[in-house]
Amino acid sequence: MAEDKGKKDSIRMSQKGCQTNNGFVQNEDTPELEPEPSSSVSITGAGEPDAQRVRPYAGMPKEVLFQFSGQARYRVPREILFWLTIVVVLLLIAATVAIIAISPKCLDWWQAGPMYQIYPRSFKDSDEDGNGDLKGIQDKLDYIAALNIKTIWITSFYKSSLKDFRYGIEDFREIDPIFGTMEDFENLLAAIHDKGLKLIIDFIPNHTSDKHPWFEMSRTRTGKYTDYYIWRDCAHENGVTVPPNNWLSVYGNSSWRFDEVRKQCYYHQFLPEQPDLNFRNADVHEEVKEIIQFWLAKGVDGFSFDAVKFLLEAKDLRDEIQVNKSQNPDTVTQYSELYHDFTTTQVGTHDIVRSFRQTMDRYSREPGRYRFMGTEAYAESTARTMMYYGLPFVQEADFPFNNFFTTLHALSGNLVHEVILSWMANMPEGKWPNWMLGGPDSTRLASRFGDQYVNIMNMLLFTLPGTPVTYYGEELGMQDILAPNINERYDTSTLLSKSPMQWDNSSNAGFSEGNHTWLPTSSDYHTVNVHVQKTQPTSALKLYQDLSLLHANELLISRGWFCLLSSDSHSVAYTRELDGIDTVFLVVLNFGDPTLLNLQEMNLGLPPKLRVRLGTSPASARREVDSGGVALERGEGLILEYSAKRLLHQQAAFSDKCFISSRACYSSALDILYSVC
Repeated sequence: MAEDKGKKDSIRMSQKGCQTNNGFVQNEDTPELEPEPSSSVSITGAGEPDAQRVRPYAGMPKEVLFQFSGQARYRVPREILFWLTIVVVLLLIAATVAIIAISPKCLDWWQAGPMYQIYPRSFKDSDEDGNGDLKGIQDKLDYIAALNIKTIWITSFYKSSLKDFRYGIEDFREIDPIFGTMEDFENLLAAIHDKGLKLIIDFIPNHTSDKHPWFEMSRTRTGKYTDYYIWRDCAHENGVTVPPNNWLSVYGNSSWRFDEVRKQCYYHQFLPEQPDLNFRNADVHEEVKEIIQFWLAKGVDGFSFDAVKFLLEAKDLRDEIQVNKSQNPDTVTQYSELYHDFTTTQVGTHDIVRSFRQTMDRYSREPGRYRFMGTEAYAESTARTMMYYGLPFVQEADFPFNNFFTTLHALSGNLVHEVILSWMANMPEGKWPNWMLGGPDSTRLASRFGDQYVNIMNMLLFTLPGTPVTYYGEELGMQDILAPNINERYDTSTLLSKSPMQWDNSSNAGFSEGNHTWLPTSSDYHTVNVHVQKTQPTSALKLYQDLSLLHANELLISRGWFCLLSSDSHSVAYTRELDGIDTVFLVVLNFGDPTLLNLQEMNLGLPPKLRVRLGTSPASARREVDSGGVALERGEGLILEYSAKRLLHQQAAFSDKCFISSRACYSSALDILYSVC
């Protein structure tokens, strides 16, 4: 009874005078107001409120709340909201899964922007000794970042006698004093990462210096090092060596050298001071693996493995076949006079390269820290070069570096077309292309073709699919220097493209404040330098920056289809397009005499007028051109823009001319890329 009475009192107190109960009484001394007769609440049953007369109010006890919560007008909306929330959550989960499932793989850092190759001895001297160094590179990182570079590639800087100025390594774990210290390297690497850039370095596993500790122990037959190199018995009398076979060095003459200590001949593909390692020895494999791990642990983002085609030689030492079989064998001394079927790309070479990849993959598991692997196998055929991509399920290099443009010594639309098509048509499906225009061992662009072709070749580089690779100074149009007077026993022409970087028109082109430089600067450094070109709106440097920005900001170029349309002795034309975007870039490049190009003859469905997005010359600043007659000067290129209802790669007539590496489609409604097109 007391409990029933308490319930009735609770209901009665909450409805006094139909006034709102605020739940709490601020002053207990406040006199309680008597309810008006008309506002009294009738009690029915066992103290249950009359649901028709009682309204919900703040501070209701749970007993009253339960009376209302069960009513349909409160229960149904609540249940609707509950199930609606469940449905929305499930839809969001499903949408997230669907977006992930249909989204294409994001471009990795080595795909997303250009690489910039630096020959460290020639980039910037920080200590006035006339040699470029690691601190000098660090001092110029702001310049590199201003080029919109994503990856810095530094060629060999290991402790070395510098024979061939790249390859004679005495210690793979030490920095050559010319370039600085290990602390300098670590500071440079940290500074590169602080700017959001990546660093890859050269690694030459094929050979060492003859002053390397391994070779010193091998020639004395010390323990496991006895067979670290390739030794064979050979006749040696009165200072004359009769080699084991007719194999030749890349630099000419026999690739065998007699060693007075071991009384045997050792094999060297390059200079006698660069003996080849024996990669058929498991201990050599392990040593090289540990070197790779050493630099990965330092934090480098990848390697360019150089001279990989020379890693193995035929076991039986068979003589190689002469190109000219009628030539007297005793007069065969030049490398080009033999077919190198037994000294390059032997069975097992790709197993070694895959082992390098597996070692690097163990350091790629951390998100955002993928380690890049490139290979250099120059002078290989296109088919053999493609083998370094690996197999569909067994990866080797992310890409073998494509140096085929560096082998051209003349330009025409047909030649450029041939180089592009040979790579794109032979590249394995789903692999990523790359393009190089120069390098430490190649003649510079401006010296090969003339400075009028610098801009058009850089436009070609940035509008082709894949990763552009720029050798330092090519963004300015630097030229080779005249042959320096250096007393070495190899082809000094390889030094001509390694002249000091031209920063300004001060002494030594701003490369060094010392009294001399290790190589002379080019005679044109007063006008061809960074400081001058930064202030010229039509300079090669300014165009390079514009092209790199376009490459970074336009999905058509970074992810789109590439359709190689036409070529002749003068010009080449191709498009870049992407599903979901009706804008198309049409690139036309003229390498020959001035011409009037009728683009309507290509049957592309072009409008009468085309917008000029970017051009190589001041005359290209015109906003529109007539598609029926585009006037192009020698060395002039245009990136034209138009809208198309149907893209070329969707048309049967062009299907065999269009290529894509990583397919993606764009949704303008959602502003996302997806792969199910």
